[in-house]
Amino acid sequence: MAASLPSPQSFVTAGRRIAYRTLGAGPRVVVLTHGLLMDSRMFTNLAPKLAAAGNRVVLVDMIGHGESDQPHDMHAHTMSQYGRDVIALLDHLGLEQAVVGGTSLGANVTLEAAVAAPDRIRAMVLEMPVLENGIAAAAGLFVPLALALRVGHGLMGALTALSRKIPRTHFLLDIPIDFVRRDPKASLAVLDGLTFGRIAPPRDERRRLTQPAIVFGHPSDPIHPFSDADVTARELPNARLVKASSMYEWRLRPARLDRELIAFLDEVWAERRPGLRAAAN
Repeated sequence: MAASLPSPQSFVTAGRRIAYRTLGAGPRVVVLTHGLLMDSRMFTNLAPKLAAAGNRVVLVDMIGHGESDQPHDMHAHTMSQYGRDVIALLDHLGLEQAVVGGTSLGANVTLEAAVAAPDRIRAMVLEMPVLENGIAAAAGLFVPLALALRVGHGLMGALTALSRKIPRTHFLLDIPIDFVRRDPKASLAVLDGLTFGRIAPPRDERRRLTQPAIVFGHPSDPIHPFSDADVTARELPNARLVKASSMYEWRLRPARLDRELIAFLDEVWAERRPGLRAAAN
């Protein structure tokens, strides 16, 4: 039987609807953001484990992804705006602070959220951040993809209609199919907006982020080179680096990395922060 997540809820900020899912309860809130052109269901395996370990897990779909609004205007899709949208989610949930993290796009969104409102981010979870070393490889993939969507939008529309008839089975199988299920015009707007905007906060801003952070890096991944994860961990004053055996370890053999993350969250929430009020249940 395919694993499933709770049905999404949503809120509106700046006239745009953002969807999110919640697992677990209590004051230890962890907000996770998905990768590019994916959605919150990529955490179908991880989120229940974090919830079982005593965390309230909130999975958010960025604008243009998942169940959130799908604007076709490229200007709606910037990394900085995505970071502000995460802070808007904390406002909506009535949270003074949360641990915020994500994968690839989600890692960079986390950095943007921390820059935008550092006092709201208790700690950061960064898997596969994309910094200066990965920009060229990312552009080498995303620019041709955007061109294919622009030129072949008729074919992509037909494929989208067909793929939406395929039932969901397992989250690992659904991840690549979900890309084809997407509205191709929304995908193009996301790629255009992010390609022509900044990928991550500048280095001097990153170095000022003092929150505890755990950085997961993968070898042999050109779009998310291990060097970017290493640089991120070196730049952030209170970061630790965890090296995965490959980009597939957390998807296929997650036990070790799950333990690393759960231990990190236990440490973060054990720390006393003056003036921090408990989050609402």
